[in-house]
Amino acid sequence: MTLAYSSSEMMTVTAARALSNGMTCFVGIGLPSEAANLARLTHAPEVVLIYESGTLQTKPDILPLSIGDGELCEQALTTVAVPEMFRYWLQGGHIDVGFLGTAQIDRYANLNTTLIGDYQAPKVRLPGGGGAPEIASNAKEVFITLKHSPRAFVEAVDFITTLGYGRDGKGRDGVPNIGRGPTKVITDLCVLAPDAETKELVVTSLHPGVTREQVSEATGWPVRFAEPLAQTPEPNGKELEILRSLKARTADHHAKPVSQEAAQ
Repeated sequence: MTLAYSSSEMMTVTAARALSNGMTCFVGIGLPSEAANLARLTHAPEVVLIYESGTLQTKPDILPLSIGDGELCEQALTTVAVPEMFRYWLQGGHIDVGFLGTAQIDRYANLNTTLIGDYQAPKVRLPGGGGAPEIASNAKEVFITLKHSPRAFVEAVDFITTLGYGRDGKGRDGVPNIGRGPTKVITDLCVLAPDAETKELVVTSLHPGVTREQVSEATGWPVRFAEPLAQTPEPNGKELEILRSLKARTADHHAKPVSQEAAQ
């Protein structure tokens, strides 16, 4: 039986499958959090999820609105101070993978969450880097997930908030004590990975029903495709059921009015 699923669900399930059981994962809010928690609830129950606020091995029942969401602390094994989180856990080399989102990404996997346009007179101010620059520098590798569009996939980001491989693909060459950087980019159309030599992002897998032309039209540079080019496996029924249940619980929880007692 053919299962019906959305392109967003395809992206989330594919991103979740990138995590292995037992990994220690530094999780970003939004799409990375959705994928990481789906992994924990399906094939990787022993994945250790860490959020920037200092929550270790958290197992939220709903998706957090931010790193400061009380759900993360309530469901964590323990919570440590943010300086300890970064100095010991991240810079100490204890993070297997950083899972990040972004507003813009370019052909060398640099990320921009700072601004759109000229730095002195930006068109849009974005939230900023948060812990992403440190995560990308110190985690052993980085997975990135975002929706695929020409606005997001640009030839060169307007501002490098988080280093991928620099403006020429050599930004990590000869730099000591730095992680491998982005190794996988997962979108609602495909999966990309950096070329072993040039570090330019190359499409390695197309999601079912997606064409090369669709990916090319949604990418702001002449994107290359691996040969052979794989097809991403479809989500299964269990993954879709658990993902939809998680999102439904989250929507119901956040739709509830704040009680008068809690608001005081």
